[in-house]
Amino acid sequence: MKSIYSMKSMWIKVLFILGGLLCLSGLVDSPIALVLGFLFTLFLGNPFEKLVHDGIQYLLKISVIGLGFGMYFMETIQTGKDGLFITIFTIAITFSVGYILAKLLRMDLKLGHLISSGTSICGGSAIAAVSPVIQAKPKIISVALCVVFFLNSVALFVFPAVGHYFHLTQHQFGVWAAVAIHDTSSVVGSALSYGTEALTVATTIKLARTLWIIPVSIISMFVFKTTKGKIKIPWFILLFILAILIHSYLPMPEALTNGITGLSKRLLIVTLFLVGSTLSISDMKETGPKPFLLGFLLWMTISISSLIFILN
Repeated sequence: MKSIYSMKSMWIKVLFILGGLLCLSGLVDSPIALVLGFLFTLFLGNPFEKLVHDGIQYLLKISVIGLGFGMYFMETIQTGKDGLFITIFTIAITFSVGYILAKLLRMDLKLGHLISSGTSICGGSAIAAVSPVIQAKPKIISVALCVVFFLNSVALFVFPAVGHYFHLTQHQFGVWAAVAIHDTSSVVGSALSYGTEALTVATTIKLARTLWIIPVSIISMFVFKTTKGKIKIPWFILLFILAILIHSYLPMPEALTNGITGLSKRLLIVTLFLVGSTLSISDMKETGPKPFLLGFLLWMTISISSLIFILN
C-alpha cells in the first residue's frame, strides 16, 4: 500500500514537471498556463507546494530582468514619465476608497490596508512588503493574498478582451494593464498576449509603480503606529535597469538579446502555471465574502477610473 502511494506521488510530480515544460515550450499562452496550473492542483494536488511560492518569486524576477535586454533606456524613461500621473492618482484613490469601504464593511483595517496595497501597487509583492511593517497576523496576510491572487487571475482573461473591445492601442493597453492589474506576473502575462509594445510599456510602468512599495511602507508604519517593522526594497528592479543600460549602450549580438527576451517570455508563462497551481477553492471559501467584495470594488474603482482616463 505504501509503495502504491509512493508510486502515485512520483507520477504526480512527473506530470507537474511535464506541465511546466509544456508551458516553457511556447505551445501554450498565458491564460491557458494559469488554468492548467489551477486544474492540476484541483484534481491532483500540488506536489511541490512549499517550493512553488519561492519559485514564482525567483522566476518572475529573472523573467523581468531578462525583458530589460529588449528595451532601450531613453524610451523606458519616457514611458515611465507618461505613466507617472496616473500612477499617483490611482494609488491615492485606491487607498482612500479602500479605507472607507473597510470601515463600511466593518472589516479589520489591517486586512483592508493589505488588500488596498495589493490592488494599488503590485499584488502579492506589496502585501509581502507591507505586512511586516504593520505587523499583520499570518491569517490576515493569507486572506489578503487569496483575494488579490484570485482577482489577479481573473484579470488575465478579462483585460485583453476588454482592450480589444475598446480598440485600445498597444501603448494604451500597456498603461492600463500596469495600473489596473494587481500582480506583475499577470500584468506581463496579459500584455504579452496583447502585443510586444504593450509588454514593454506595461513592464516599465509596473516596475516604476513597484517602487511605491517604499513610501507606502513608510506611511503605513506611521498610520498603524508601528516602528519595529522592516521595509523590503525591491532590489531586482536595479538589475532590470542594468539590463536596459547594457542593451542600450553596449554592443550585443541581436540573436543573443532576442534569445534572452524570448526565454524570459516563456519563463513568464511557466510562472503563471505555478501561480495557477497555488489557487485553491477551499481557501476562497474560507476567506469569506467581505474581503472579496472589498477587493472586487477596489479593482472596479481602479480599472474603470484608469480606463476612462486613458480613453480621454
